Amino acid sequence: MTGTRGVTRIDDLTRRAAADHPDRTALVTGAARLTFAELEAGVDRLAASLAPHVEPGDRVAILAGNRAEYAEAYLGVPRAGARLVPLHPRLHPDEWARLLERTRPAALLAEADLLARLDGRRRRALGVRLVVEWPPTAGPRPAPAHPGALHAPAEPARRDPEDVAWMIPTSGTTGPARLAMLTHRSLLAAVTATLAARGVGDDDVLATPFPLCHVAGYNLLVFWARARPVVLLTGFDAEELLRVVTADGVTTLSLAPTMLAALLDHLDRLGPTGRPGGPDRPLGPVRTITYGASPIPPPLLRRAVTDLRVDLSQGYGMTELSGNAVFLGPEAHRAAAAGDDRLAGAAGRPAPGVEVRIVDDDGRDVPTGTTGEIVVRAPQVMAGYWDDPDAGAAALDGGWLHTGDVGYLDDHGDLHVVDRRKDVIVTGGENVASREVEDVLATHPAVAEVAVVGLPDPRWGERVSAVVVVRPGHPPPTLAELDAHVRARLAPFKVPRALFLVDALPRNHAGKVAKRALRERFGNH
Repeated sequence: MTGTRGVTRIDDLTRRAAADHPDRTALVTGAARLTFAELEAGVDRLAASLAPHVEPGDRVAILAGNRAEYAEAYLGVPRAGARLVPLHPRLHPDEWARLLERTRPAALLAEADLLARLDGRRRRALGVRLVVEWPPTAGPRPAPAHPGALHAPAEPARRDPEDVAWMIPTSGTTGPARLAMLTHRSLLAAVTATLAARGVGDDDVLATPFPLCHVAGYNLLVFWARARPVVLLTGFDAEELLRVVTADGVTTLSLAPTMLAALLDHLDRLGPTGRPGGPDRPLGPVRTITYGASPIPPPLLRRAVTDLRVDLSQGYGMTELSGNAVFLGPEAHRAAAAGDDRLAGAAGRPAPGVEVRIVDDDGRDVPTGTTGEIVVRAPQVMAGYWDDPDAGAAALDGGWLHTGDVGYLDDHGDLHVVDRRKDVIVTGGENVASREVEDVLATHPAVAEVAVVGLPDPRWGERVSAVVVVRPGHPPPTLAELDAHVRARLAPFKVPRALFLVDALPRNHAGKVAKRALRERFGNH
């Protein structure tokens, strides 16, 4: 049996796959190559090592890049009855510390070089009972010191599908990052929706460079539900991607549009004879490229369909949806590449079991073709936000997830997303909360007022851009000054790449900054 039928918890996926296909490859990453039997043994070992240190509902934080141990933690932490809290390895150490202070984890799993950047005194003050330190690089792993002692972990006191498995930080658009509580039930529902809408074949192999600290990591569960392998890359590198495509028979790639554009550029430089499958199959065994994180520009869509000769499939979702919920399939992409402008701008149709409505400010349905807020009802919706129940209740008002995205449904039932979610900037596949960057820039002595927006960028999709009103009596700040100011407090990918000085920020009737007007004004700069 494959899929999610009869499965109530996410760690049951590998348990079943190991029983049915013990010798089949489950995971390839770096020098590690694990069968399902080996992956399941690693999940068991981690759960057993955590069990004496955690109580049901405790948090276990993880600070690492993509590696085999991270994939094992996806399932081993919930198997021990705890909740996995991923920390983005590219964040500033102060950002890690703030998340650790809020979640108060019982254990911390971390790579040695990242752990060294986190102040030890602060870790001890948070009361972390167990620190598991991994080598900085994901090379071959030594056998456990006492393998026989760690093969039978204690099961959680209960096996409730409503238990929270992962707590993933969102982009924190209205302040500090919120932690979406994803349950076993919601994650398995997202897997079910994806399998129903997109499918995974009996010979499919996935390769993905997305960091496992993102909800995009649910795609590992999608493929493991079908007992199929995943090739986990440590990041996006076009040359390395082409190498693993050939070496591991990859049939499906999961990429952000910026990665897809870079891959096309790399193939152009190689020329027809340097491609894995020659001029007829530029990507060799690859049949499908799935993408998300941001819409794909129509010129890139046409170029990908024409040059790569593969199917494209888009997924629209978010952390609060435990993954993707709306899909645009290959036929729609081919029609869009052939000139169908309606489909070129579409996000797709809801997966089976997913309901989507467009509502006005009072929560009433708007007519077809009219824009409003996108709301979603589905089993894959989160349980709420950790340590912010009021925000969670507001987001789930009436049993519908209020996404904050603006869009409309067309006459064919396809969803179109026309404005970003609460001013989130998507740059290189990373989400940047404009409010977070604004709060840091506002502490610069020369900044009286500031608005941060995302402007179109041919390489990164969007670039973080600051629009500043200079404080009277101060010289105008330079971009280099603001770069250094933000870099000292936030992750490098959140640093402004463009600066515009204005006399005043435009505001709407309610006094809020009109960011759409700023994007229109400076979008061509």
